[in-house]
Amino acid sequence: MKANAQTVRVRFAPSPTGHLHIGGLRSALFNWLFARHHGGTYLLRVEDTDLVRSTKEFLASQLASMAWAGIQSDEPIVYQMSREVEHRAAALGLMRIGKAYPCFCSPRDADEVVSSLEAGFGQKYDRTCRDKTYTEEDLKKPHCVRFRLPDNLPHVSFHDIIRGDITTRGEYFDDFVIIRRDGSPIYNFCVVIDDIFMRITHIIRGEDHIPNTPKQVLLYDALGVTPPKFAHLPLILGKDGSKLSKRDAAVSVEEYRAQGFMPEALINYLVRLGWAHGDQEIFTVPELVEFFSLDDVGKKGSIFDAKKLEWLNGIYLRQSSSEQVLQAIAAMNQSLADELVAVWGNEKLLALIKLYKERAVTLVEVAHQILGLAKAPSSLDVALIAKWRNERTASLVGAFSAKLNEEENLSHEHLLQVANSVCDVQGEKLVHLAQSLRLALTGTIQSPGVFDLLGILGKKESGERLNRLLGLL
Repeated sequence: MKANAQTVRVRFAPSPTGHLHIGGLRSALFNWLFARHHGGTYLLRVEDTDLVRSTKEFLASQLASMAWAGIQSDEPIVYQMSREVEHRAAALGLMRIGKAYPCFCSPRDADEVVSSLEAGFGQKYDRTCRDKTYTEEDLKKPHCVRFRLPDNLPHVSFHDIIRGDITTRGEYFDDFVIIRRDGSPIYNFCVVIDDIFMRITHIIRGEDHIPNTPKQVLLYDALGVTPPKFAHLPLILGKDGSKLSKRDAAVSVEEYRAQGFMPEALINYLVRLGWAHGDQEIFTVPELVEFFSLDDVGKKGSIFDAKKLEWLNGIYLRQSSSEQVLQAIAAMNQSLADELVAVWGNEKLLALIKLYKERAVTLVEVAHQILGLAKAPSSLDVALIAKWRNERTASLVGAFSAKLNEEENLSHEHLLQVANSVCDVQGEKLVHLAQSLRLALTGTIQSPGVFDLLGILGKKESGERLNRLLGLL
């Protein structure tokens, strides 16, 4: 879809009633990519009108998650609560031109009755106050404000960039509330007023907002404003095809950050849930900006696959430099990064990251395995090397340990030569020695290159760990 680069303005509008959901991050990402692709503007609006559930803590968490993902507003954030005066003024404007009216009916259900779209085609407002005259004095009495539905409304239609034309029959609507009795605006009203204020040209959001769109279109028409272009994204689904929940995977961005996923990997994965560019799976951010188009967004929901995200994160880990991985660990958990540096020093730590990132899936794995290496294994299970152990294993390890103690050159290449020489003399295969050394150094038989680890641990520490194994053999 082509858009005028000078006019594109999009927004992401979260409510600070919880941590940022990965579905929310994907919506923010699609808006951000659309704006960047067209040279437009990406904006953030905080919809903080739910005074009961909105908290500063959730807002801080959401902003931190978006900053971590590198998706930030191009202009100052708009806070919806700060614009209540404008919302009420807009409602009064509609009342003056006869497109809204005060409703003095007792609350019963009337105050909260919304259109049948939201109430499951239930009870409609009976229009008791629709044609009543009222005075300024009357407006001092408790009342809500209702939108005056156009007479004989046959239907409401709008074009969706992703789904095509969507039409809803007029019989499904009533004179819905736009301002509550307490003076606060209803969601569908204030988002229209704020989108006009922010000069939004395209609304890109989840398909769960489709039922809200017809009412918003009616409000745009009443206000004499051309509606923005709409694009409703498919949902992210769990394995059974239902809406993603905690039983399927972590659902907040904060959880993925804490689990050690890199923001680039999570972004790459989320953008591929519902969007495609040929068969390409891995994208840099500049490539996403270059290729992104709403024309390539599908209509069907996408199944969230945690294993595929782990696979993708592992690829990003291996493609990153040791310095980049350390920076990512610090962004995930600064105290953990500080502990790694304190234990190993910067030079050895970067060398270890280079080794461990090749085998890990998450930053947490990298960090914890490197911290674990700093301490000698608490126990050694020689049964783990039963496949490679024989009557000459103790002699083999002892001979290598003695040679190691004499060496000054602890490079991988040199220690490999020493190991091969010892194995030739002993008549053993290198794997028999390597697995025994690996057990001694790490307590496992799976680790990065054992001759690299020997060099990083040094002769003294390596020798002590080898002697412990020799005692058991």
